[in-house]
Amino acid sequence: MGKVTGFLEIDRQVGKYQPASDRIRHFREFTIPMSDGEVKKQAARCMDCGIPFCHGPTGCPVHNQIPDWNDLVYNDNWDEAIRNLHSTNNFPEFTGRICPAPCEEACTLNLEDVPVSIKTVEQAIADKAYEKGFIIPQPAVSKTGKNVAVIGSGPAGLAAAQQLGRAGHEVHVYERESRPGGLLRYGIPDFKMEKHFIDRRVTQMEGEGVTFFCGVNVGIDKPVQELIDSYDAVLYCGGAETPRPAGIPGSEFEGVHDAMHYLVQQNRRIGRENIESVAWPSDPILASGKHVVVVGGGDTASDCVGTAFRQGAVKVTQLDIRPQPPEKEDKLSVWPYWATKMRTSSSQAEGADREFQVATLEFIGENGTLTHVKCCEVDESRKPIAGTEFFIKADLAFIAIGFSGPFEDGIVKELAASLDMRADRRGNRSVAADDRNYRTSVDKLYTAGDVRRGQSLVVWAIREGRQAAQAIDAALMGASVLPR
Repeated sequence: MGKVTGFLEIDRQVGKYQPASDRIRHFREFTIPMSDGEVKKQAARCMDCGIPFCHGPTGCPVHNQIPDWNDLVYNDNWDEAIRNLHSTNNFPEFTGRICPAPCEEACTLNLEDVPVSIKTVEQAIADKAYEKGFIIPQPAVSKTGKNVAVIGSGPAGLAAAQQLGRAGHEVHVYERESRPGGLLRYGIPDFKMEKHFIDRRVTQMEGEGVTFFCGVNVGIDKPVQELIDSYDAVLYCGGAETPRPAGIPGSEFEGVHDAMHYLVQQNRRIGRENIESVAWPSDPILASGKHVVVVGGGDTASDCVGTAFRQGAVKVTQLDIRPQPPEKEDKLSVWPYWATKMRTSSSQAEGADREFQVATLEFIGENGTLTHVKCCEVDESRKPIAGTEFFIKADLAFIAIGFSGPFEDGIVKELAASLDMRADRRGNRSVAADDRNYRTSVDKLYTAGDVRRGQSLVVWAIREGRQAAQAIDAALMGASVLPR
């Protein structure tokens, strides 16, 4: 490690935001980058803690070697820092922006509420690497003669495709939408991650021999069996895209939408694409001058809040059926795991009204159009409390309560007779495969990412894509040098 006493001498700092009054006027990223000197100081805070939980099973899913690259940054060795970071994570510029940073929760310094600014340093390493020209195509020295099809170009599909391409396989990526990126491009707002970062990686991957076929909806436009017959292996990374059914009366009213319809449409609008996509057809959804209610308390709900403010919503209310969490967790009973505590996203900080321990009973409308949302308080079992009903004025409502699995038409429907599916206790469905070989019940077909594990974090999708690539490489070649 670099500065032994850094954590004692240097205060924790993270990137500052533009004021809310300024950032809601545009859809660009609004974090103000730190100088190199400030980043080096934050890296110097990484202490010699003995057992770095930050990159263990409770911290980083891809096992980033965080103490190592913190030390490299402190010593101004940015070239080696990005090589170290890339050894575990294909896309640190993505995770450095949108990961919730379980590594910081697991940091030893979090016992004192001042964890190392790991996410800030990670983003800085990736951005510096691009600035200095360190990130270039790394094509395979020799080809294996094997070909692999990857269905879906979200984080799992991209990670797997890059790893397989570098192993020397001919890799073809099939993407339903008009551009690669999946959830990264169409689900995550530009103010959290601008899409030119995806374009740069796609260009790098094309330089490594990966071929992208966009506008091909496998299972609809092209039978998946055709791919299975034509390739040595097929990896299905379709994501978990079916909205979890809310069962709220009045959902048919004009003005009530699934959250992803709204986010995908706005991302297509920002990207100057036709707002009516293959999977999410819809009339224009705009919040300008409207009262907006968002049902749900997760990241997708928060993204709807930030998007509505930027479109000019008059008021945004977010409803969460969970009780309001404590301001601070009990470190000794929770650390190094992810703690349940009060968290306020940058979008919520822009002026959202948050209601906790509240159930959405019904959407109320007149002449087929939404006018109010009927709510009530709930007890610890999430049962409505009689006499606590109230109404919120609403012109738009977004349902953001998660996703129940992959789309059931397309691939799942085509292979219904032979593809094993599984369901969890909430009824969420996923394609059955273990996390060692990632094989499905269909010969030559593998699966990874949210379609296998259920909705999760981008960093988990990257991990699954990398591990599935290693499993496919080992199956095709008898052994693999790719890391898991």
